[in-house]
Amino acid sequence: MKIEIRRGDITDQRDIEAIVNAANTELWLGSGVAGAIAARGGPQIEREAVLKGPIKLGEAVETTAGNLPNKFVIHAAAMGYRAEDRAAPKRAGTQSSDEIIRDATMNSLKIADRLQCRSIAFPALATGVAGFPVDQCAQVMIRAAIDYQSAHPESPIEKVIFVLFTADDYETFQRELEKIESR
Repeated sequence: MKIEIRRGDITDQRDIEAIVNAANTELWLGSGVAGAIAARGGPQIEREAVLKGPIKLGEAVETTAGNLPNKFVIHAAAMGYRAEDRAAPKRAGTQSSDEIIRDATMNSLKIADRLQCRSIAFPALATGVAGFPVDQCAQVMIRAAIDYQSAHPESPIEKVIFVLFTADDYETFQRELEKIESR
């Protein structure tokens, strides 16, 4: 499994079979990554997603990709607004935690695996509206991908791509990957 960091728009990853939506537990497509997916992919993605919700923090579900150039959208719940979501332990000042982000990443990889995807692209989960620090997110998500690969050597997933919209987020993920790879 190759891990790659890209700067760009996650809705424009033509060489990737599954992209991940930074979802809420209700699976509504609001702003940020979810809004971009809704705008470019069309309303059928949200209609399909909402029918599968609500889900728990850290869980994920798949839908078709609508008008996107991918086969699937995997909706990973890294934040939520329900009472049970608010009750879950979180990093102070944010709406998520290391554990939630790790679970959402691992569950997305499991779904991609089940769907026989050879490639999956993630945004930085919970770093927008949820306010989770990008550096901590990079550490958790990259480590989760490496751990998944170690635990599932038979996985068909060949590429895990992290697609970051801003230069700062891209550089943060790139630094974290280099740090992990140099260990």
